[in-house]
Amino acid sequence: MRVWAIANQKGGVGKTTTTLALGRAMVARGLRVLLVDLDPHASLTRAFGIPTDPPPAGVADLFATPPSSLASLMRAAPTEGLDFVCAQTALATLERRSATQPGLGLALSQAITRHTGGHETILLDCPPTLGLLMVNALAAADRVIVPTQCEPLALYGLAGMVRTAEMVERSRQRPLPVSVLPTMYDRRTRIGRETLAQLQDEYAGRIWDEAVPVDTQLSNADALAQQVLSGTPSGRALSAYGRALDWLLAEEQALEHAA
Repeated sequence: MRVWAIANQKGGVGKTTTTLALGRAMVARGLRVLLVDLDPHASLTRAFGIPTDPPPAGVADLFATPPSSLASLMRAAPTEGLDFVCAQTALATLERRSATQPGLGLALSQAITRHTGGHETILLDCPPTLGLLMVNALAAADRVIVPTQCEPLALYGLAGMVRTAEMVERSRQRPLPVSVLPTMYDRRTRIGRETLAQLQDEYAGRIWDEAVPVDTQLSNADALAQQVLSGTPSGRALSAYGRALDWLLAEEQALEHAA
């Protein structure tokens, strides 16, 4: 079972869009996929139409005593083969608990190890901050996918995310490959073209050689859900995500072969 963390230490770069789009593309290839919303803002949860008040059962229950199982918390998405686990706003309080409750940094990893839901892939939609939830995701993941908006400020978030992944890799003493996925690319603007060229130069060897274009069909959570979860998703961005998945799976095979 593969576990990919979709992460960046900057918000607004397309993490939730990437999680949903890659999940949908995997299902189209016949895989069973579980999406886990780790962000207290719960964008992925809302995209599935789940209200956040009252709080649904979800990720916070993995940190309870005793912890719930992933299988008991997952919900079926409208797309067959796609399941998800909700986020709750209570996730924002976990940082305070971690000071007095040791072992919380591995709660997600332990839940995934025990998971028997029959999924070939688990995608973790991470919050945009380095904290307990991000640490849980990186401890559990065997790969980090970093969506990166094609604009200059996004370069700082990407650099921070790569440093964090390298730190976790050293700490856990096993590989944690990073793959960079350029998103929200507008080829009509000079700044977009220049930023993409800079990304391709600085992260050669671990960045996709294309970019997910800006697509107004994915401009909000409702539009995103309708497009990604419909039986016939369409649009430039979703088509690009399909090609990005082909690259990610090919890179995965190359990494396994090298290992």
